[in-house]
Amino acid sequence: MKIGIIREGKVPPDKRVPFTPEQCRHIVDHMPKTGIVVQPSPIRCFSDEEYRKLGIPLREDLSDCDVLMGVKEVPLKELIAGKTYFFFSHTIKKQPHNRELLREVIRKGIRLVDYEVLTDRSGMRIIGFGRFAGVVGAYNGFRAWGLRHRLWELKPAWQCRNMEELMAELSQVKLPPLRIAVTGGGRVAGGVMELMDAAGIHQLAPDEYLSGRKSLHPVFVRLDPGDYNEHKEGRPFDLLHFFNHPTEYRGTFRRFLPHTDLLIGAAFWDPKAPVLFSPEDTRHPHFRIRTIADITCDIDGSIPTTRRASSIADPFYDIHPGSFDIHPPFSGEDHITVMAVDNLPCELPVDASQDFGKNLMEKVLPSLLGNDPDQIIERASITRDGRLTEKFAYLQDFIDGWE
Repeated sequence: MKIGIIREGKVPPDKRVPFTPEQCRHIVDHMPKTGIVVQPSPIRCFSDEEYRKLGIPLREDLSDCDVLMGVKEVPLKELIAGKTYFFFSHTIKKQPHNRELLREVIRKGIRLVDYEVLTDRSGMRIIGFGRFAGVVGAYNGFRAWGLRHRLWELKPAWQCRNMEELMAELSQVKLPPLRIAVTGGGRVAGGVMELMDAAGIHQLAPDEYLSGRKSLHPVFVRLDPGDYNEHKEGRPFDLLHFFNHPTEYRGTFRRFLPHTDLLIGAAFWDPKAPVLFSPEDTRHPHFRIRTIADITCDIDGSIPTTRRASSIADPFYDIHPGSFDIHPPFSGEDHITVMAVDNLPCELPVDASQDFGKNLMEKVLPSLLGNDPDQIIERASITRDGRLTEKFAYLQDFIDGWE
């Protein structure tokens, strides 16, 4: 099997790679009958020369490759018919901006394997950039807080050489007694927790956090869905039931609003599930939150103040609680400052790529290159042979333009 590493074509460009030069060399050396070709790129976090030095060939034409791997969505004109592609397609939630991408994939008979839906037998995701989204997103939250209150100016994450430098940058700041709420328990929240631990921020249990007890130091609470949702009929919270029947639940996050200064959103959200708060809540005196780092970046989703995605170059904007209009960042005392960068791992591309490639080699390549008894590749295949697979047949109305 020949694997081609494609050049990232989405704008703005992404510097991450599926495999580092060293990982490509390891695959060629330790996985018999497997070749790798890399498409030249001027924007990767690893240069063409770094691949070339390790004996990995670079070639513009990848048409003889069996499998093509990238990171973000592939421009329509660059898709090669009949190939197997691996990338984050951002289509499974019927994202309108990628409708034409899915149509073109089907027209060209491409097998699309989406990293986002690579799961083990129990349905748990086995790969992703979530850890670094969490680390950078939380860091950006602290950066936004310092700029808003004119207390400090942290170096942007993308200007740090690696995560070690990012952590060192944060360690120079003396944090005030902030109260921070973190939603989620997966990889993204794990990255947030990693940063909290490195910053020496003390964790409280939800009940202790809600007690409002004063502290001379910053504290945070990490919340699972059961901490901010309840069954409408008073039944005990059941996580699996919540995932399968989210409309039977109502949100209880409002009880955290009077106790929270900084909200870090790191939880997966089903559009059928309750939101954390409403636009009306932001106008209430009990709404204490004035800085939000929405790592999940669901537009008009679980965190209604996320009106649009922001960018690495321009990561913050303000929301006026009254009109809910978007304003320049840090432009009003009563505004809510939002960080909603949708490609946070790009700010630490080297670290993120090394971690991603390691998981890809260990958890995905064996199934791709040999037998796939757990159907890891099959379950993550959105399309095959010019049609949607059975698991993703629900996207047909989306493709046809009915949704």
